[in-house]
Amino acid sequence: MELLKQWLSHPEDIYNLLRFKMGGYRVVMPRMDPDSLGRGLRTCYRYLNQTSRSFAAVIQALDGELRHAVCIFYLVLRALDTLEDDMSISLDVKVPMLQEFHSYLYQPSWKYTESKEKDRQVLEDFPTISMEFRNLSKVYQEVIADVCHQMGVGMAEFLEKKVESLHDWDQYCHYVAGLVGIGLSRLFSASELEDAVVGQDTELSNSMGLFLQKTNIIRDYLEDQREGREFWPREVWSRYASKLSDLAKPENVELAVQCLNELITNALQHLPDVLTYLARLRNQSIFNFCAIPQVMAIATLAACYNNQQVFRGVVKIRKGQAVTLMMDATNIEAVKAITYQYVEEMCQKVPSSECCCGQSQQVLSSLRALSVPRGALASRAHCSPLYLSCAMLLAALSWQYLSSLARATEDYVQA
Repeated sequence: MELLKQWLSHPEDIYNLLRFKMGGYRVVMPRMDPDSLGRGLRTCYRYLNQTSRSFAAVIQALDGELRHAVCIFYLVLRALDTLEDDMSISLDVKVPMLQEFHSYLYQPSWKYTESKEKDRQVLEDFPTISMEFRNLSKVYQEVIADVCHQMGVGMAEFLEKKVESLHDWDQYCHYVAGLVGIGLSRLFSASELEDAVVGQDTELSNSMGLFLQKTNIIRDYLEDQREGREFWPREVWSRYASKLSDLAKPENVELAVQCLNELITNALQHLPDVLTYLARLRNQSIFNFCAIPQVMAIATLAACYNNQQVFRGVVKIRKGQAVTLMMDATNIEAVKAITYQYVEEMCQKVPSSECCCGQSQQVLSSLRALSVPRGALASRAHCSPLYLSCAMLLAALSWQYLSSLARATEDYVQA
């Protein structure tokens, strides 16, 4: 019933869900022919689909040999991350394995069969992944091995180190996500589908990763607390509570929201770099691959801003909203228009009583000026009478059909 209420209050979601399901997804995520692949690559793409619904589709939509390089890059880092996440492995075993993981790429028989994690198949069948890694062009191998090495060392460092300062927060996010952005950018340039400057400008690439990772950390406060993980920087939350877990207490909700807003403001400061990075891209498949997660993150931060629900449950953007973003974010002006829309939404939520109100308003004001849309894009949120009529007609469909549609569409929508 809640889903029905949501769709009735946002009838455009139904229209976009149907448009996406009935072929719209092929524009941003065309299907790859698995029969054209060798046995090893088919296995790798099967692992890709098993370990990531959200990234699998956009990776397979990339052009040419870059698609295989990014697939292998993802699986190598998934194996590394699975090893890091496995709490059943003692630190004296795990730390050297993380630090040396990049060397396993050149050891044909290396595998790890004692993991208890759900994605353990990428460790148990690592020989297939490493074989396909060695089949890649040398330029791709060098990028993947280098990023894997840096990430493994960084993960090992933070196994016993807490995120204390904002500098630590940036450093942790760099190791787990910024390096991914840097590695992907280097792969884009190595493929010659993008200019060399895309791979050379590590600052912009790092910001792409930091913006996504900080968004995830902010949104996942409650889930991480339940799992015993803490990634919010003490430098910020200690001004609002004695313990990070105290922010979830009902009596602390006002201070918790102030802390939340301060961290969102920090994350938003990476957005100018994100827009600059996206403006440089020339290949359409690479642009879609990069832009879709970024606009999802912007929408997620807008949903989280000044929202007490972050400390009570899960804050998610609507499926229809996500589908709309995926189909709209196909050029830089559209991305700016999307950014402008959600910046405006956050501007309306800034509490005048907060101590960081001035900083939030300043950051949001600069983003608004940077992302002012042009022409028709300025009215992207406007619904014509015909559009609304179609949407309301679709809203009259049976509840059973709508529920089935939601489940079917979920495979195509980023969580």
